Amino acid sequence: MQQPPQKPKFREFFNISRLAIAFPKLTIGFWLAVTVAGIMAFSSLKYALFPDIAFPVVVVNAQAQTQTATATEQTLTQPIEQALRSLPNVDNVRSSSYPGQSAVSLSFRVGTALEASSRAVETAMQSVSLPQGSTFRVIPLNLNESAAVSYAILWSLAKPIDSSSRSLSDLSKLANEQIVPEIAALPGVLNVNLLGEPAAPADPSSIPTAAPAVGTLVRFNGNDALSFQVVKRGSANTLEVVEAVNQEVARLQSTLPDVQLSLAATQADYIRNATTSTIEALVEAIALAIIVIFPFLRNWKATFISAISIPISLLGTFIAMAFFEFNLETITLLALALVVGNVVDDAIVEVENISRHIENGETPKQAALHATDEIGLAVTATTFTNVAVFLPIGLMGGVVGQFFKPFGITVTASMVTSLLVARTLVPVLSLYLLKRQPEQSAPRVGRVWSYFDEAYRTLLRWSLRHRWIVVGIAILSLVGGLAIVPFIPQGFIPKLDRGEFNVRYTAPLPQIPSREALAADPSLLAQINPLQDSLAVAKQLEDAVRKAPGVETIFTTVGSREGEPNKGLLYVKLSDDRPIPTAQVQDQLRAALPQIAGGSTSVEDIPFVEVGSQKPLQASIRGNDLTTLTTAATALKNKVQTLPGFVDVTLSGSTITNNTIQQIDRRDGERAVEISANLGEDLPLGDATEQLVEASKGILPPGVTLNLGGDSATSSQIFSSFGTTLALSTLCIIVALVALFQNILDPLVIALSLPLALIGAMLALLFTRSDFGMVSLIGFVFLLGLANKNAILIVDYISQLRRDGLDRSAAILKAGPIRLRPILMTTASTILGMAPLALKFGAGAELRSPMAVAISGGLITSTLLTLFVIPVVYTLLDDLKPKKLNRTTNP
Repeated sequence: MQQPPQKPKFREFFNISRLAIAFPKLTIGFWLAVTVAGIMAFSSLKYALFPDIAFPVVVVNAQAQTQTATATEQTLTQPIEQALRSLPNVDNVRSSSYPGQSAVSLSFRVGTALEASSRAVETAMQSVSLPQGSTFRVIPLNLNESAAVSYAILWSLAKPIDSSSRSLSDLSKLANEQIVPEIAALPGVLNVNLLGEPAAPADPSSIPTAAPAVGTLVRFNGNDALSFQVVKRGSANTLEVVEAVNQEVARLQSTLPDVQLSLAATQADYIRNATTSTIEALVEAIALAIIVIFPFLRNWKATFISAISIPISLLGTFIAMAFFEFNLETITLLALALVVGNVVDDAIVEVENISRHIENGETPKQAALHATDEIGLAVTATTFTNVAVFLPIGLMGGVVGQFFKPFGITVTASMVTSLLVARTLVPVLSLYLLKRQPEQSAPRVGRVWSYFDEAYRTLLRWSLRHRWIVVGIAILSLVGGLAIVPFIPQGFIPKLDRGEFNVRYTAPLPQIPSREALAADPSLLAQINPLQDSLAVAKQLEDAVRKAPGVETIFTTVGSREGEPNKGLLYVKLSDDRPIPTAQVQDQLRAALPQIAGGSTSVEDIPFVEVGSQKPLQASIRGNDLTTLTTAATALKNKVQTLPGFVDVTLSGSTITNNTIQQIDRRDGERAVEISANLGEDLPLGDATEQLVEASKGILPPGVTLNLGGDSATSSQIFSSFGTTLALSTLCIIVALVALFQNILDPLVIALSLPLALIGAMLALLFTRSDFGMVSLIGFVFLLGLANKNAILIVDYISQLRRDGLDRSAAILKAGPIRLRPILMTTASTILGMAPLALKFGAGAELRSPMAVAISGGLITSTLLTLFVIPVVYTLLDDLKPKKLNRTTNP
């Protein structure tokens, strides 16, 4: 039966192609303008490692005449915590109390203005009641404000050394007068931090304290040195800033023959390598996507029309990225890598449909008009459902939202641009380039395809006769996919072979002489130098690191920027021709590092985001009774150390040595001890977290709790946020489909196609031994948008054919084979587009691979199942409708 008259008009509403065909020159001119603007936008994009997101932290360092850590906690730490905890946007409060000194650290919500937060802390501190004679200072920090490039400053080793004129003090004066000002004046530089300046001598009249001394010490390749760290402005291009610094250093080096300026660390190399490898993968993906189109279309001109949509869609995406001031960094490069095989899909569907009409004898203009009328709603629906998936990701809140806003908006922009290209430029180019082909032009390929087409029609006819068998196969596939989930290792961020890593250490704090001992011998105070004690530990570690294979440079910083002298960091750079991967160097080094009595060492990857010294597995053990707390924490550490796969297991925070409380750490108002560990390659984060929680159950007494942190907590937050977002996206998909199709049957059938991708994605992750983590989760989100595309193409055409008078079975048996070619083309182009990403080649490949693997595996199963399951489910749901409703309102 015929549809009510408003239905065709509604479908024509989505055919903007008619307007483009009516004004072809204007259409081509518009896309030429987009191409030029896209090239200009691409050239304006900045290069960076990660999105420029503020992780604001304000530290309050306070001093008072307290003899014990307990007294400091009561008179300094707790009053400060109580006054500052209620400030706006405070996320969490951490503190450390030492004899004579307290450090209270406030982490504000991501994106909060650091300057405003610092002013609020300073204002609040004016009203805090502190002991007489106490002092404090407020230190604002942006934890993600990592140095784009660092240089070591040494006296030239090629010149004779005159110790009287070549002290670190002299070098510090020279650096402050002749080096730092020149670097700070360069465009794009936010600030320049000079590290390693000698601290002022201790005041003999000061109170006895184990408080950290102000300042740090720096060493480069085993030599005492200074260092300047260049922090770029958020809007600056990392590669341009680093290049400007390198050129200025070269100029300064020529004017300072007695000084040696050596590159110590830089983000530029990894950014450049990761960007280059991603762009190469993009080019390869474009080439593969184009190659796969020709065997289906058998026409180079039609292939060209489809292929040109890829670069134009990407150029349109660059315009959106420039508008939102996004950078070319890890997250947006992931987004671009993701969409390469997909942006061609809309164009493929349009060109294939136009070509089919031309093959049936229509002129190019007739074919363009009829084909775009026929396919317009389906193509629009697929794009809208993709936007419904990705736009909510760009609108997520919290830390996850800050990181994935560029991702969601970049993917959304590419999808919308590809839709506009397919709906306007593709039909216009078809008018000019596609001609009627003689029937004998490709008979062999035609016969092969006709055989393939008939085989599918036969299987489809069998499926319609054995509907419950097909449904059973679909259900078993879903159950199988869910059953595989426990066997997939749960991770967070894949381990990257970057050729660089950190060795962090904590040296034991010195024992504080009693007041009586100081009264008898005041010189004991001058002998307390925690920074020098920490330096001695660093030298031991340097000796061990230097012997590791492939080590090129060692850049050592003694003391932390939070003012903790007993902590330090060795940044280790490996040579490009290192004999073994970075992970193996790390494993060998862990076994070779010396044991530090009363301290700890940790061999760590360069963090995904520079937010402090966090290992992948981190948890705080909290309670009020310090003795019970430290005893339980030590017992848990000893237990975890025996478990396979846990390495560098350390305790930090509240400590009791020789029955003396040296340090009291607090987390959100409770006393705490931190337990942390790195993980071996065969121990996924999810399994490690479960083992830690399980081990704690038999150890932690009542009143002592375990609170997850580090990647475990972040991973949990991300999965929770993505779970909520996926649910919202699914709802948005259904609402969008109901609005577009103006009935409930078609959207319901299409929505049931979503789970069909699960089995393939899980099998792909299992066979490739890829973690189910943040990156593969992105792939699953992408599958949510892709999986319903094939269903939309089939269901929409079935509806059209039924509206034209065919009965249900005839419509299905005609629609399925006709839509088979564009479905196979779009699936093949997307999978081949993922292939360069799935293969772990180039810098950052480990980050891209799980995503591509999940998408490719999911697409294979969802496509195979969709071709048979969707028509069967369509008939089953259609049977549930009243017959009268079927006759009058069936689309």
